[in-house]
Amino acid sequence: MARIPQQERERVHALVDQLAPRQLEAIRNLLEAMTPGREEDEEISAAEEAAVARSKEWFRENEGVPFDEVVADLGLSMEQIRAAAKYPAT
Repeated sequence: MARIPQQERERVHALVDQLAPRQLEAIRNLLEAMTPGREEDEEISAAEEAAVARSKEWFRENEGVPFDEVVADLGLSMEQIRAAAKYPAT
């Protein structure tokens, strides 16, 4: 993994400190998904399987939410997303 300069790391921490709880949870989930070498070591529970089935059923009958709406709901802008894309996880 490439080393991130300390200044960049501090900037990321400063941005995270400004997030609302809902945004922080979303970013935590995103970072966990982006972490290299992260493997699922837990079995999928019956409740999780049921949630996936409900989700699939919902999408059979409904349209999804456009990405830019999800971004706005999180209090972010597409410009922020584009800027963040300049530093993808490696």
